[in-house]
Formats: sequence, C-alpha cells, structure tokens
Amino acid sequence: MMLRYALQTIRDRKGGFLGAFVALMCAAALITACGTLLETGLRGTIRTERYAAAPVIVSADQNVHKTTVKHKKGKTKVKHKAKPIAERAWLPDDVTQRLKGVPEVGKVVPELTFLAEPLTPDGARDASRPAYGHAWTSAALTPFRLVDGRAPRADTDLVVDRGLADRAGLKPGDRLTVQSTRAPRAYRVTGIATPGQANGSGGDDALAHQTALFFSAQEAQRLAAHPGKVTAVGVVPAKGIAADQLKAAVKKALSGTTAQVSAGGDRGPVEFLDAAGARVRLVSIGGAMGGTSLLVAVLVVVGTFTLSVQQRHRELALLRAIAASPKQIRRLLGREALVVGAAGGVLGALAGIPLGGLLYDEFVSRGAVPATLDRVVSPFPPLVAVAATLLGAWAAARLSARRIARIRPGEALAEARVEPARPSWVRIGAGLVLLAGGIVLVAVLGILRTEAASTPVTFLAVVVLATSVALLGPLIVKAAAALLSGPLRLSGPGGRLAHANLRGNAARMAAAVTPLVLLIGMTCTVLFVQPTLDAAATAQARDGVRADWVLTARGPGVPGQAAGQLRTAAGVDAVTEVVRTTVRVGLDKYPAQGVTPAGLGRTWDPDVTAGSLTSFGAGDVALSEVAADRLHLKPGSSLKLTLGDGTPTALKVTAVYARGLGFGDLTMAHELVARHVDNPLAATVLVKTDRTKDQLAAALAKFPGVRVQSPDAVGTLQAERGQANAEVNHVAMGLILAFTAIAVVNTFAMSVSERVREFALLRLVGATRRQVLRMLRTEALAVLLLATVLGSGIALAVLTGFSVGMTGTAAPTVLPLVLVTVVALAGLLALAATALPGRAALKPRPVTVATARE
Repeated sequence: MMLRYALQTIRDRKGGFLGAFVALMCAAALITACGTLLETGLRGTIRTERYAAAPVIVSADQNVHKTTVKHKKGKTKVKHKAKPIAERAWLPDDVTQRLKGVPEVGKVVPELTFLAEPLTPDGARDASRPAYGHAWTSAALTPFRLVDGRAPRADTDLVVDRGLADRAGLKPGDRLTVQSTRAPRAYRVTGIATPGQANGSGGDDALAHQTALFFSAQEAQRLAAHPGKVTAVGVVPAKGIAADQLKAAVKKALSGTTAQVSAGGDRGPVEFLDAAGARVRLVSIGGAMGGTSLLVAVLVVVGTFTLSVQQRHRELALLRAIAASPKQIRRLLGREALVVGAAGGVLGALAGIPLGGLLYDEFVSRGAVPATLDRVVSPFPPLVAVAATLLGAWAAARLSARRIARIRPGEALAEARVEPARPSWVRIGAGLVLLAGGIVLVAVLGILRTEAASTPVTFLAVVVLATSVALLGPLIVKAAAALLSGPLRLSGPGGRLAHANLRGNAARMAAAVTPLVLLIGMTCTVLFVQPTLDAAATAQARDGVRADWVLTARGPGVPGQAAGQLRTAAGVDAVTEVVRTTVRVGLDKYPAQGVTPAGLGRTWDPDVTAGSLTSFGAGDVALSEVAADRLHLKPGSSLKLTLGDGTPTALKVTAVYARGLGFGDLTMAHELVARHVDNPLAATVLVKTDRTKDQLAAALAKFPGVRVQSPDAVGTLQAERGQANAEVNHVAMGLILAFTAIAVVNTFAMSVSERVREFALLRLVGATRRQVLRMLRTEALAVLLLATVLGSGIALAVLTGFSVGMTGTAAPTVLPLVLVTVVALAGLLALAATALPGRAALKPRPVTVATARE
C-alpha cells in the first residue's frame, strides 16, 4: 500500500522529484566512472608485444620487500609487503647458462632493453611513442622478421621497425641519429623489420605502443651499460612441452634466486614497467576520486531531498493532521526515495560506464596511464553505484523527514505555514561538531609535509567544512540578511523583497547556498593546490642555482660527453650534471637526484642547515629537512636505501638542506645514481663560466638538441613537471566539480520553481513581473555573495594549512584572475538557474494560480 502511494506521489509531483532524480543519477555516474578506474588499476591486464613468441619470461624482481613479525598473546603474525621500484631491475646473465641445461627448455634468448631515441635533424625526439634499443639476437622473442635489407653486423648498423620507417620515411642505406645512454651517434639503416605472428598473436600491427631499434650484439651491450647483466630472458619450450610444464621447470631451475618467472598475461608487466606502475596510480586516483565524489554526492543528495521535503511540508503536515503516524511518513518518504534512487541509480550507472571510458582515454592522452594497460569493464562498479545511490537516497529522505515526522498532528498545519524560527538543536550541534572537525583537519594539514599525505586531507577538509555550512546554513543566511539589510533596502522594491525572503525563508536560501559554497570552495582548492606547491618549488630551484648557464635537451637528456667536453674547455670553472630518480627507504618513496661532486658549491646551493657539502663524495647523501625529520637522521648518521633499480646501498649523511621541494628529498653522487637508472642522461647541467651563451653553444654543436639557457630554466623545468601533475589532478577532479555545478543549477531551479503561488500573490498585491524578476536576481546575487565569502574562505583556510605543511610558510598561491573567473562562472550558473525557472513560474495568470487548489 505504501509503495502504491509513493508511486502515485511521484507521478503527480514529477517536478518536485526531478531535482532529486538528477542528483542521484549524476552521483551514480560519478561513482561508476571512479569504480572502473579503480578496478582497472586492480585487475587491468597489460598486453605483451615484444615477448609474444616467448611463453615464459625470466626477469629480476621489480619490488622492494619488507617482512614484519609481531608477537601478540602467544601468537606470531608475519606480514609481508612489497612496493615497486622506479627503474628497471637487471638480471645476472648467468641465468641464461642455468636454463640451457633444463630438458624442457628448447631455446634461451637473452634480452637487452635500453634507452634509444631516434632524433630528427634538429635534435628533437620522435615523441609519438617510447623508443627502446635491443640486440638483434633478441628479435626472435616477438618474432621480428626482416622485410627489407639485412641484419646489423657492424657497430654502426641499425635495423628499425616498420612503424618508425613509415613515420620517418626511412629505407636501407639512410642515416639515422640515435640518442641512447651515450653521446648521440649516426647509424646506417641496414634493414627494416616487422613483427611476425607468434602463437596466433601479433601481426603487422602488434607493435602498437613502442618503437624498436635493433643494434649489433656488441653495440647493444655497450649502450645498455650494464656489463654482465640482461634485462630479461625469453624461454621457448622444447618440442612437445606445454607452457605450464616449461614454467614449472624454469622455476625449479631458478629456485633459491630472486629471479621472477612470468607466463601468459604476466609477461606484460615485465615488458612495460610503466604500465605496472600505472596500476598503483589508478588505484590511488580512483580511490581518492571515488571517496571524494561519494562524500560530495551524499552532501548534495541530502540537500536536494531536504529542499524537496520543504516544498512538500504542507502536504506532509496534512497527512499528519489526518492521523498518519511518524512511522508511516518516514516509510512513505523512504519508499519514494528508493523508487527515485533506483531509477536514477540505474540510468546513472549505465551512463558512468562510457564516462569512465572517456576519463581513462583522457588519462592515456596525458601520459598518466599507458595505453598498454587494458581498461576493465565489469558489473561490479555499476552495482556498487546503484547500491550506494539507493542507500544514499533512503538515508537522505529519512534525515529530511525527521522534523515533520516527529511533530504532533495538531501542530502540523501550523508548523507548515511558517518556517521554523531556528534549526533544531541536533542540527546546530552537528554543524558545530563538523566545523570543529574541519578546523582540526586544517590544523593537521599544517603538520603534514608530504604531498601523498596532505592531498586527501585537503579535499576532505573542504567537504567537511562545506557540510558544516549546510547544517548551519539557516543561521548563516539570517546573519547575512541582517548584515545586508541596509544595501538591500536601498536597492528598491526588489531588494526589500529579497531581504524579506532571506530573513523569512532562511532554510530555503541555505539549501541554495550549500552547493554553491561547495563548488567555489572545491574549485578554488583544486586550482590553487598545485600552484602553491609549484611556486615554492620553483622559487627554491631558482634560488639554489649559482651557475651562469644551464644545459637542457629537447631529447631524453644531456649526454655525459657534452658535460665532459665543457669541463676541459677554457674559462669553465665547474660543471654539475643532475640526473633524477626515485629511491625507497624501507617501503617509503622519495624523489632523489644525483649531482657531480666536483665544484658543486660553485653551481648549487640547497641552503644547507646542518652538516656540509664540502667533502661530498660517492659514499655520501644529503637530505632535505622533511626527509631528515621523517627518518630521524642527522649529519653523521648512516642511511640504508634502495636505489631506483632495486640495488640496496648504505650511505653516510653529510648534510641537511632546506630546499627539498626544488631539489628532491635525497641528493647523492651522480656516478652512483647514473649507474642505477634507465635514463642516465642529465636532466640539467649547471655550468659556472665566464664564457658567453654563443660560445658555449658553439662548443656543443655536435650534440643535437642540447640547449644553453639562463639559470631560470631550472625553475621553468620544475614548473613544467608540476604542471604535468596538475593536469592529471584537474582531470581527476573535473567530474566532481561538474557534478557540483549540476547540483548548483538543480538546487536553484528547484528552489525557484516551487514559488509559483508566492509569485502570483506578489503580482496580485501590485508587484510587476519585472520587480519579481529583479527580486529573484537580487536574491541570487545575495546568495552568490554569501557563497563566495564562505567558499573562498574555506578554500583559503585549507590552502593556508596546506601551504604551512608543504612549504613552511602561510602563503598559498591564489591567482586573482582565476578566482574572479570561478566566481563569475558560479554567478552565471546561479543567475541562469534562477532566471529561466523564474520566467516560467511567472507565465500563469496570478488569479488562476492563487485560486487553484494545491
């Protein structure tokens, strides 16, 4: 019976439920989209390309491991954790010999993979896809077959894949300059190869996500720069041996070593290390987006249902007056919410699947996720979204009905005529608790000094403070009405009417303020978090460079030979190569750099606060203050860490410096770091000299792509790295902001559309159509002003806490033009969502509306 009443109510009051339906549908779409990203990170497969013809691949362990043993109440608990390393781990080549004697093994093919970028005549790289060099002996792993020319024999011979040949117009006999781990070198193209078919996979388009360049065996070993090691080993079974048998035999042969044996779908992560790392990033992004979007959705949906119940207050009061029990009212509203939630949840979940695809494609296009990681689409995210939507709708309806369901029948109609003088004490208490919680979160931000820890707390603080505004909204609106009473009364009849509505209908106006506060607060926070970080990092990078000139490259980096040539040039005092990587201390990740120790003090000043860099050498490490505090280290301490390629080492702490944002948390000797990274080329080279820019450029003429720039280039590069991170974050939060913008329009439209009778009465007592519209615009501007103050205030408070923790100063970067644009766009949304429903509400004749039965 109650379900039939609920369906009849929805049918008769479609307009009143439309806003809740839209909010729930958008929430379900958002949760589904985030869920698909999260599931892709957890279960997405990584397709292999170059290893298609090798059923089993042996590789080095790409993780750092930590095992903890806890004894509690007589029980022993062993916990094992693993985290991926940043660079490629290499395998001792004696693995090849161990496998050759295994009966199940038919063929063992060692593999070398290293940086090898083809350069255009002006020194630029072919950026269409990543390029790697290999020895031609490993072409059988795909397999590659020659379609033109011959295999490489001499050190200057080169075979390119068909994709590169077609893009660059290459043919046998042409010359191609390649920038690898050494100085750029011109090679003669001797052949063009294309992927063949292996075990039913591959084909001419099999190499879709990389460029392969094949060198002679001797040249490949020289360029790989890891003597005695290989990237991986491909294993082909003997005749009649299945892949499972081969894998088991290989594992047995390598027992006792750290070598990893992969087969089937597990081969992809060995080939594409960045795709494996992207899984972790997608899980992080999907989880953070999903959690934030769920909190925002709950806040928006509760506000929408609250407004919907307020619009039906008289109807529900009448039901109480004719003996409907509180339980029946709650059950009725709950059934209505479930029906609307089911419809909105199902449609939103279906829309969220292609929305998740668009988001995934955007991440791929920006390089945050490699295309080799296949997107996963399953029923789980839509089902979770529908369940969350139903639960959220039901809980929102029950919360919204709490007041009307509890009042006595005799008071119900009287309560419906006039808005309550103040919110309930429970609502005020909850609002104050959340306000205090938001203040605590802002204070916590001031002591968080890592981006990974502070980012989720930043957005949580915005949502919590916005929720407190939602609960305390009626009181805030009344206070604002008192402050604005003078200006509004002076603005004419429309202003006086707007002031009366702000004061007399504070709950309704508060419902419009909340999503606008959330939109402005969240947007400003998203847009200004990264600039705050970037400004501090860029300033530190620029202040810390003492060099006269900085070398950068349009290709993968500045070759060591270019720096070496400058060191022997007249008039050059010091040359410092800077190579970047990421290391792990325990399981924690730290950005690090390697610098040339000789003459370091003449080119670089990290603002040392403890210790000294005077005798900095290969066995030393300098730490940022943040890293030193986290690790509880000081000059003279010993630090055990894992380098980028998984090599453990122990270094002596010689200095602690303040400019960690600009230069990373750990600084080591260039020689040490360069041996353990995939790209040993310097990101920048700092040069102290009295020679001019043109003189330096002339000395480096044989190094295509190397540029001589002013010291400001270091800050520019730092800003570019920050901008790349910011773009990914903006895409990730864009959907949440779009959902919030829809909620703003939705709430304003619902608020205006239910005031048809009010507008008719105003018209009957002499107000003109223009005056009513002016009143609406004034109300919208007043709400916008209040929301701007609250939203920007929340953003400023949160950003200040973020700035204190991350940069050490309470100086968030707020771009005035961006702030004005955000407020202007929010104002346009509010005015449009007010004007259009307002004009529609004024169309019926006032007499007809006033005499119509409700």
